[in-house]
Amino acid sequence: MLDISILPPLCAGLNALAALLLVAGRRAIRRHNVAQHRRLMLGAFGVSSVFLLLYVLHKAARDFEHTRFNADGVAQALYLVLLASHVLLAAAVPVLALLLIRFGLRGELPRHRRLARVAWPIWLYVSFTGVLIYLLLYPLNPEGL
Repeated sequence: MLDISILPPLCAGLNALAALLLVAGRRAIRRHNVAQHRRLMLGAFGVSSVFLLLYVLHKAARDFEHTRFNADGVAQALYLVLLASHVLLAAAVPVLALLLIRFGLRGELPRHRRLARVAWPIWLYVSFTGVLIYLLLYPLNPEGL
C-alpha cells in the first residue's frame, strides 16, 4: 500500500518550486532572454501539473475528506478567507497557463503579454498560498481545539 503521508509536504514543495520558477521566468523575460523564459515557465507549468496530479491522488486516497484548521475566531476567519481566495484563483490557473503557453508558442506576443500581466500574479499567489495553507494545516495546525 502507498504511504500517502508524504504527499502534503511534497505538494507544498512543488508549489514552492513553481513559485521560484515563476519569479525566475519573469526575471528572464525582463532581461529579454526568451529561451530561458520559455524553459522556466514551461517548467513551472510542469511542476504545477505534477502538483495537481498528486493533490488529487491524495484527496482521492482520503475519500476527499478535508483537513480541519483547528482554530477559532479571527484565526479561523482569516484562514477561511485565505483558503477561499486560493481555491477560487487556483481554478483559473490551468486555463490561464494553457492560454499563455498557446499564445507564447504561437508567437502571439501582444496577447501573451496582456494575459501574463493578469495571470502571472494569480499563478504566483496560488503557488505561494498553497505553501502557506500546507503550513497552516500541518506543521502549524493547533491541536486539541
